[in-house]
Amino acid sequence: MKWLPDFWLTLCYLLSGTLSLVVLSSISPDRVAQQAIMLSLGFLTYIYLSSQDSVVYKTFAPITYFSAIILLVLTFILGDSVRGSIRWIPLGSFQLQTGEIVKPLLVLSFAYFLIKFPPHSLKNIIFNLILFIIPSLLIFRQPDLGTALVISSIWIAQIFIAGISYWVVGTVAGLMLLLTKFLPQLLHDYQLRRLTTFIDPFRDPLGAGYNVIQSMIAVGSGGIFGKGLGHGTQSHLRFLPERHTDFIFASLSEELGLLGSLLVIIFLGSLLYRLLYLLTHSPTLGSRLIFAGIFSYLFFQTVINIGMNIGLVPVTGVTLPLLSYGGSSIFATAITLGVASACAKGDQQSSLLEIR
Repeated sequence: MKWLPDFWLTLCYLLSGTLSLVVLSSISPDRVAQQAIMLSLGFLTYIYLSSQDSVVYKTFAPITYFSAIILLVLTFILGDSVRGSIRWIPLGSFQLQTGEIVKPLLVLSFAYFLIKFPPHSLKNIIFNLILFIIPSLLIFRQPDLGTALVISSIWIAQIFIAGISYWVVGTVAGLMLLLTKFLPQLLHDYQLRRLTTFIDPFRDPLGAGYNVIQSMIAVGSGGIFGKGLGHGTQSHLRFLPERHTDFIFASLSEELGLLGSLLVIIFLGSLLYRLLYLLTHSPTLGSRLIFAGIFSYLFFQTVINIGMNIGLVPVTGVTLPLLSYGGSSIFATAITLGVASACAKGDQQSSLLEIR
Protein backbone atom coordinates (compact mmCIF):
# COMPACT_ATOMS: atom_id res chain seq x y z
CA MET A 1 0.00 0.00 0.00
CA LYS A 2 1.20 3.48 -0.91
CA TRP A 3 0.98 4.99 2.57
CA LEU A 4 2.92 2.20 4.30
CA PRO A 5 6.39 3.41 5.36
CA ASP A 6 9.62 1.43 5.24
CA PHE A 7 9.27 -1.49 7.67
CA TRP A 8 12.79 -1.40 9.12
CA LEU A 9 12.86 2.36 9.60
CA THR A 10 9.49 2.15 11.34
CA LEU A 11 10.59 -0.68 13.62
CA CYS A 12 13.78 1.14 14.64
CA TYR A 13 11.82 4.34 15.35
CA LEU A 14 9.31 2.53 17.58
CA LEU A 15 11.92 0.49 19.47
CA SER A 16 14.20 3.49 20.10
CA GLY A 17 11.27 5.67 21.16
CA THR A 18 9.99 3.00 23.56
CA LEU A 19 13.43 2.65 25.14
CA SER A 20 13.57 6.43 25.56
CA LEU A 21 10.26 6.42 27.46
CA VAL A 22 11.41 3.53 29.67
CA VAL A 23 14.57 5.38 30.72
CA LEU A 24 12.81 8.72 31.20
CA SER A 25 10.15 7.08 33.37
CA SER A 26 12.96 6.30 35.78
CA ILE A 27 15.29 9.31 35.67
CA SER A 28 12.76 12.08 34.92
CA PRO A 29 9.12 10.92 35.26
CA ASP A 30 7.74 14.45 34.85
CA ARG A 31 9.02 14.56 31.27
CA VAL A 32 7.61 11.22 30.09
CA ALA A 33 4.21 12.56 29.01
CA GLN A 34 5.68 15.32 26.87
CA GLN A 35 8.23 12.94 25.35
CA ALA A 36 5.45 10.46 24.53
CA ILE A 37 3.42 13.21 22.87
CA MET A 38 6.39 14.36 20.78
CA LEU A 39 7.26 10.79 19.78
CA SER A 40 3.64 10.22 18.73
CA LEU A 41 3.47 13.48 16.76
CA GLY A 42 6.84 12.66 15.23
CA PHE A 43 5.61 9.21 14.23
CA LEU A 44 2.50 10.67 12.57
CA THR A 45 4.73 13.15 10.73
CA TYR A 46 6.97 10.28 9.65
CA ILE A 47 3.97 8.31 8.32
CA TYR A 48 2.60 11.33 6.45
CA LEU A 49 5.91 12.30 4.83
CA SER A 50 6.57 8.69 3.92
CA SER A 51 3.27 8.54 2.01
CA GLN A 52 4.22 11.45 -0.26
CA ASP A 53 5.93 11.20 -3.64
CA SER A 54 9.68 11.71 -3.21
CA VAL A 55 9.69 13.91 -6.34
CA VAL A 56 7.93 16.59 -4.27
CA TYR A 57 10.86 16.81 -1.84
CA LYS A 58 13.43 16.93 -4.61
CA THR A 59 11.50 19.59 -6.57
CA PHE A 60 10.87 22.00 -3.71
CA ALA A 61 14.31 21.59 -2.12
CA PRO A 62 15.43 25.19 -2.97
CA ILE A 63 12.56 26.49 -0.84
CA THR A 64 13.78 24.41 2.10
CA TYR A 65 17.17 26.13 1.92
CA PHE A 66 15.72 29.63 2.18
CA SER A 67 13.32 28.42 4.87
CA ALA A 68 16.31 27.18 6.88
CA ILE A 69 18.10 30.53 6.54
CA ILE A 70 14.98 32.45 7.58
CA LEU A 71 14.54 30.21 10.64
CA LEU A 72 18.15 30.73 11.71
CA VAL A 73 17.93 34.52 11.26
CA LEU A 74 14.64 34.65 13.20
CA THR A 75 16.37 32.84 16.06
CA PHE A 76 18.55 35.91 16.69
CA ILE A 77 15.51 38.20 16.48
CA LEU A 78 12.88 36.24 18.42
CA GLY A 79 14.99 33.77 20.37
CA ASP A 80 15.64 33.73 24.10
CA SER A 81 19.15 33.60 25.50
CA VAL A 82 19.68 30.49 27.63
CA ARG A 83 23.05 30.18 29.37
CA GLY A 84 24.61 32.52 26.82
CA SER A 85 23.22 30.72 23.75
CA ILE A 86 20.41 31.84 21.45
CA ARG A 87 19.13 28.59 19.98
CA TRP A 88 15.42 28.49 20.77
CA ILE A 89 12.33 30.37 19.60
CA PRO A 90 9.54 30.30 22.22
CA LEU A 91 6.21 29.01 20.86
CA GLY A 92 3.95 29.12 23.89
CA SER A 93 5.09 26.40 26.27
CA PHE A 94 7.23 24.80 23.56
CA GLN A 95 10.79 25.86 22.74
CA LEU A 96 11.66 25.37 19.05
CA GLN A 97 15.36 24.65 18.57
CA THR A 98 15.86 25.91 15.03
CA GLY A 99 19.26 24.26 14.65
CA GLU A 100 17.54 20.87 14.86
CA ILE A 101 14.77 21.70 12.41
CA VAL A 102 17.13 23.00 9.71
CA LYS A 103 19.02 19.68 9.53
CA PRO A 104 16.44 17.86 7.34
CA LEU A 105 15.85 21.06 5.37
CA LEU A 106 19.53 21.33 4.51
CA VAL A 107 19.79 17.63 3.66
CA LEU A 108 17.27 18.23 0.86
CA SER A 109 18.62 21.58 -0.32
CA PHE A 110 22.29 20.58 -0.37
CA ALA A 111 21.35 17.51 -2.44
CA TYR A 112 19.36 19.64 -4.89
CA PHE A 113 22.12 22.16 -5.50
CA LEU A 114 24.78 19.46 -5.83
CA ILE A 115 22.73 17.95 -8.66
CA LYS A 116 22.06 21.31 -10.33
CA PHE A 117 25.66 22.43 -9.86
CA PRO A 118 27.79 19.25 -9.70
CA PRO A 119 31.17 19.77 -8.01
CA HIS A 120 33.17 19.07 -11.16
CA SER A 121 34.37 22.63 -11.66
CA LEU A 122 35.91 25.20 -9.34
CA LYS A 123 32.98 27.57 -9.90
CA ASN A 124 30.42 24.99 -8.81
CA ILE A 125 32.52 23.91 -5.84
CA ILE A 126 32.74 27.49 -4.60
CA PHE A 127 29.01 27.99 -5.14
CA ASN A 128 28.13 24.90 -3.10
CA LEU A 129 30.67 25.87 -0.46
CA ILE A 130 29.02 29.28 -0.02
CA LEU A 131 25.62 27.61 0.34
CA PHE A 132 27.09 25.44 3.09
CA ILE A 133 28.97 28.23 4.90
CA ILE A 134 25.99 30.58 5.30
CA PRO A 135 23.82 28.35 7.54
CA SER A 136 26.88 26.90 9.27
CA LEU A 137 28.06 30.36 10.35
CA LEU A 138 24.59 31.31 11.56
CA ILE A 139 24.47 28.15 13.70
CA PHE A 140 28.04 28.65 14.89
CA ARG A 141 27.16 32.19 16.01
CA GLN A 142 24.32 30.99 18.26
CA PRO A 143 26.75 29.42 19.38
CA ASP A 144 26.06 25.74 18.68
CA LEU A 145 29.25 23.93 17.73
CA GLY A 146 27.63 20.48 17.86
CA THR A 147 24.94 21.32 15.29
CA ALA A 148 27.48 23.12 13.10
CA LEU A 149 29.55 19.91 13.04
CA VAL A 150 26.46 17.86 12.14
CA ILE A 151 25.71 20.20 9.22
CA SER A 152 29.34 19.85 8.14
CA SER A 153 29.10 16.06 8.18
CA ILE A 154 25.95 16.22 6.02
CA TRP A 155 27.56 18.44 3.39
CA ILE A 156 30.86 16.57 3.30
CA ALA A 157 29.11 13.21 2.80
CA GLN A 158 26.88 14.59 0.07
CA ILE A 159 29.59 16.38 -1.89
CA PHE A 160 31.68 13.20 -1.74
CA ILE A 161 28.78 11.15 -3.17
CA ALA A 162 28.24 13.89 -5.79
CA GLY A 163 31.65 13.05 -7.22
CA ILE A 164 34.03 15.77 -6.08
CA SER A 165 37.61 15.27 -7.26
CA TYR A 166 39.99 13.58 -4.82
CA TRP A 167 42.65 16.26 -5.36
CA VAL A 168 40.16 18.86 -4.17
CA VAL A 169 39.43 16.78 -1.06
CA GLY A 170 43.15 16.45 -0.35
CA THR A 171 43.77 20.17 -0.86
CA VAL A 172 40.91 21.16 1.46
CA ALA A 173 42.02 18.68 4.11
CA GLY A 174 45.54 20.11 3.98
CA LEU A 175 44.26 23.67 4.34
CA MET A 176 42.10 22.69 7.31
CA LEU A 177 45.11 21.18 9.04
CA LEU A 178 46.99 24.43 8.52
CA LEU A 179 44.08 26.44 9.90
CA THR A 180 43.89 24.44 13.13
CA LYS A 181 46.40 26.84 14.69
CA PHE A 182 43.71 29.55 14.47
CA LEU A 183 41.20 27.37 16.36
CA PRO A 184 41.62 29.22 19.68
CA GLN A 185 40.55 32.47 17.97
CA LEU A 186 37.43 30.86 16.47
CA LEU A 187 36.06 29.00 19.50
CA HIS A 188 34.48 30.37 22.67
CA ASP A 189 36.28 29.92 25.99
CA TYR A 190 33.93 27.17 27.19
CA GLN A 191 34.41 25.28 23.90
CA LEU A 192 38.18 25.45 24.29
CA ARG A 193 37.91 24.20 27.86
CA ARG A 194 35.91 21.21 26.62
CA LEU A 195 38.67 20.35 24.16
CA THR A 196 41.48 20.68 26.70
CA THR A 197 39.65 18.77 29.45
CA PHE A 198 38.85 16.00 26.97
CA ILE A 199 42.56 15.09 27.03
CA ASP A 200 42.64 15.08 30.84
CA PRO A 201 39.23 15.68 32.47
CA PHE A 202 40.73 15.28 35.95
CA ARG A 203 42.69 18.52 35.51
CA ASP A 204 39.45 20.34 36.40
CA PRO A 205 37.20 17.73 38.05
CA LEU A 206 34.75 20.26 39.50
CA GLY A 207 34.69 22.50 36.43
CA ALA A 208 35.03 21.71 32.74
CA GLY A 209 35.81 18.04 33.38
CA TYR A 210 32.88 17.45 35.73
CA ASN A 211 30.33 16.29 33.12
CA VAL A 212 32.68 13.76 31.53
CA ILE A 213 33.83 12.34 34.86
CA GLN A 214 30.29 11.88 36.18
CA SER A 215 29.22 10.32 32.90
CA MET A 216 32.06 7.80 32.92
CA ILE A 217 31.28 6.92 36.54
CA ALA A 218 27.64 6.31 35.61
CA VAL A 219 28.51 4.10 32.64
CA GLY A 220 31.14 2.14 34.55
CA SER A 221 29.03 1.58 37.66
CA GLY A 222 26.22 -0.03 35.65
CA GLY A 223 28.17 -3.23 35.10
CA ILE A 224 26.60 -5.91 32.91
CA PHE A 225 23.01 -5.91 34.18
CA GLY A 226 22.78 -2.39 35.63
CA LYS A 227 21.53 -1.17 38.99
CA GLY A 228 17.90 -1.42 37.90
CA LEU A 229 15.38 1.20 36.89
CA GLY A 230 15.05 3.84 39.59
CA HIS A 231 18.30 2.88 41.31
CA GLY A 232 20.85 4.93 39.37
CA THR A 233 22.71 7.07 41.89
CA GLN A 234 24.44 9.42 39.43
CA SER A 235 21.20 10.45 37.74
CA HIS A 236 18.80 10.35 40.72
CA LEU A 237 21.15 12.21 43.04
CA ARG A 238 21.71 14.79 40.26
CA PHE A 239 25.46 14.24 40.02
CA LEU A 240 25.02 13.65 36.28
CA PRO A 241 24.09 16.89 34.47
CA GLU A 242 21.69 16.88 31.49
CA ARG A 243 20.83 13.30 32.45
CA HIS A 244 17.75 13.29 30.19
CA THR A 245 19.29 14.90 27.09
CA ASP A 246 23.01 14.90 26.27
CA PHE A 247 23.85 12.23 28.86
CA ILE A 248 20.83 9.95 28.61
CA PHE A 249 23.11 7.14 27.38
CA ALA A 250 25.07 7.34 30.65
CA SER A 251 21.81 7.30 32.65
CA LEU A 252 20.62 4.27 30.69
CA SER A 253 23.95 2.47 31.07
CA GLU A 254 23.92 2.96 34.83
CA GLU A 255 20.42 1.53 35.30
CA LEU A 256 20.30 -1.09 32.51
CA GLY A 257 24.01 -1.90 32.32
CA LEU A 258 25.90 -3.26 29.33
CA LEU A 259 22.81 -5.09 28.10
CA GLY A 260 20.84 -1.85 27.94
CA SER A 261 23.72 -0.11 26.18
CA LEU A 262 23.81 -2.90 23.61
CA LEU A 263 20.09 -2.39 22.97
CA VAL A 264 20.78 1.26 22.10
CA ILE A 265 23.60 0.26 19.76
CA ILE A 266 21.46 -2.47 18.14
CA PHE A 267 18.43 -0.21 17.60
CA LEU A 268 20.36 2.77 16.25
CA GLY A 269 22.88 0.55 14.46
CA SER A 270 20.03 -1.21 12.64
CA LEU A 271 18.59 2.16 11.66
CA LEU A 272 21.93 3.28 10.26
CA TYR A 273 22.47 -0.04 8.48
CA ARG A 274 19.09 0.31 6.76
CA LEU A 275 19.95 3.84 5.60
CA LEU A 276 23.33 2.63 4.33
CA TYR A 277 21.62 -0.21 2.47
CA LEU A 278 19.19 2.24 0.82
CA LEU A 279 22.12 4.49 -0.09
CA THR A 280 24.15 1.74 -1.75
CA HIS A 281 21.15 0.28 -3.63
CA SER A 282 19.54 3.51 -4.82
CA PRO A 283 19.42 3.85 -8.65
CA THR A 284 19.22 7.66 -8.69
CA LEU A 285 21.82 10.25 -7.66
CA GLY A 286 19.18 12.45 -6.04
CA SER A 287 18.09 9.71 -3.64
CA ARG A 288 21.68 8.67 -2.95
CA LEU A 289 22.55 12.23 -1.92
CA ILE A 290 19.53 12.40 0.39
CA PHE A 291 20.32 9.01 1.95
CA ALA A 292 23.97 10.05 2.37
CA GLY A 293 22.96 13.26 4.15
CA ILE A 294 20.52 11.49 6.47
CA PHE A 295 22.96 8.67 7.23
CA SER A 296 25.84 11.02 8.04
CA TYR A 297 23.56 13.21 10.19
CA LEU A 298 22.31 10.33 12.35
CA PHE A 299 25.63 8.45 12.32
CA PHE A 300 27.57 11.52 13.46
CA GLN A 301 25.13 12.29 16.29
CA THR A 302 25.03 8.68 17.47
CA VAL A 303 28.80 8.20 17.50
CA ILE A 304 29.57 11.60 19.01
CA ASN A 305 26.92 11.34 21.73
CA ILE A 306 27.91 7.84 22.84
CA GLY A 307 31.58 8.80 22.50
CA MET A 308 31.26 11.82 24.77
CA ASN A 309 29.27 9.76 27.30
CA ILE A 310 32.17 7.31 27.67
CA GLY A 311 34.92 9.93 27.43
CA LEU A 312 36.19 9.13 23.93
CA VAL A 313 35.30 12.48 22.32
CA PRO A 314 34.89 16.04 23.65
CA VAL A 315 31.49 17.14 24.93
CA THR A 316 29.70 18.98 22.11
CA GLY A 317 26.06 19.02 23.22
CA VAL A 318 24.83 16.62 20.52
CA THR A 319 21.70 14.61 21.35
CA LEU A 320 21.21 10.86 20.89
CA PRO A 321 18.66 10.39 18.08
CA LEU A 322 15.18 9.26 19.22
CA LEU A 323 16.37 8.64 22.79
CA SER A 324 17.33 12.04 24.18
CA TYR A 325 14.52 14.16 25.58
CA GLY A 326 13.57 17.04 23.28
CA GLY A 327 10.73 17.72 20.86
CA SER A 328 12.79 19.55 18.24
CA SER A 329 15.31 16.71 17.98
CA ILE A 330 12.60 14.04 17.71
CA PHE A 331 10.63 16.04 15.14
CA ALA A 332 13.75 16.63 13.01
CA THR A 333 14.64 12.93 13.08
CA ALA A 334 11.06 11.98 12.18
CA ILE A 335 11.16 14.33 9.18
CA THR A 336 14.43 12.87 7.88
CA LEU A 337 13.21 9.28 8.26
CA GLY A 338 9.91 10.16 6.54
CA VAL A 339 11.81 11.61 3.59
CA ALA A 340 14.11 8.57 3.52
CA SER A 341 11.14 6.20 3.48
CA ALA A 342 9.48 8.17 0.66
CA CYS A 343 12.70 8.08 -1.39
CA ALA A 344 13.03 4.33 -0.78
CA LYS A 345 9.51 3.72 -2.11
CA GLY A 346 10.14 6.05 -5.05
CA ASP A 347 13.29 4.15 -5.99
CA GLN A 348 11.46 0.83 -5.70
CA GLN A 349 8.67 2.02 -8.00
CA SER A 350 11.23 3.30 -10.53
CA SER A 351 12.98 -0.07 -10.52
CA LEU A 352 9.69 -1.90 -11.11
CA LEU A 353 8.85 0.38 -14.04
CA GLU A 354 12.28 -0.25 -15.56
CA ILE A 355 11.81 -4.02 -15.28
CA ARG A 356 8.45 -3.85 -17.03
